[in-house]
Amino acid sequence: MVRLPANVMTPSIDLDAYCRRIGYEGPREPDLATLRELHRLHATAIPFENLHTLMRERVALDPKSLERKLIHAGRGGYCFEQNRLFAEVLGSLGYAVESLSARVVFNHEHEPLGPRTHMALLVHVNGQAYVCDVGFGGLTLTGPLRLEVDIEQATPHEPFRLVRSDSIYSLQAKLGAEWRTLYLFDLQPQLPIDFEVANHYVSTHADSFFLTTLMAARPATGCRYGLFNTELTIRHTAGGADRSTLESIGELKDALADLFRIELPAGSKLDAALAGIIERAEPGAD
Repeated sequence: MVRLPANVMTPSIDLDAYCRRIGYEGPREPDLATLRELHRLHATAIPFENLHTLMRERVALDPKSLERKLIHAGRGGYCFEQNRLFAEVLGSLGYAVESLSARVVFNHEHEPLGPRTHMALLVHVNGQAYVCDVGFGGLTLTGPLRLEVDIEQATPHEPFRLVRSDSIYSLQAKLGAEWRTLYLFDLQPQLPIDFEVANHYVSTHADSFFLTTLMAARPATGCRYGLFNTELTIRHTAGGADRSTLESIGELKDALADLFRIELPAGSKLDAALAGIIERAEPGAD
């Protein structure tokens, strides 16, 4: 197998603006302590959300577009946006970063494997590789994981672990007493064009649920907020969850702004998209 070199990037992101966005005021040395804090703060400050695809707007992955949307505009994004931005930041700070692709299996464990529609990162620090992922929706990692298998690793939220079969790794989260597999990946580094192809499918293909399903997620101290269409869940780290159904455009927008901290785009396109979500969620809707 031919391995591509890990990228140590020249600055392509306004690091000062990024640090303000996530509330980071610490040192910028490319060490493990900095990686852990950046990972935690990014995940809690920049929410997972797919409003662009719901509004049928182009999802751009170039660094400047990501900076405008996720940093300056106060928006979030999904895995390709989140992890591409994080990779640019880490590379600018001097970390060696490789981009990996994955097949999501969470909640689809008994179905045929789907395409590689998820992005994760492999970050090298002092000879040790770490899996980083700030873009997996309701179970986004809030800390890096050592690339070591069969050991439970603590994060600020759930415990996680990696298991391996031949060259395939599985990322698993411990939910209560049960280990659940989130996605499968290998260590073949991917190029930006590989994610452009996957992103085009996710954001435009008629069969992609990103076009018809509202998703938002943000981990916070002691809990995780999740929104799936009209169903709002607050899952507590100590156990248990609070669930409610949002019944109007106003309630959806309030939740997106207040709980997920999204600066909502102006104009009528968002209201029209949210109206479609509510209509499809009504009893008897096709």
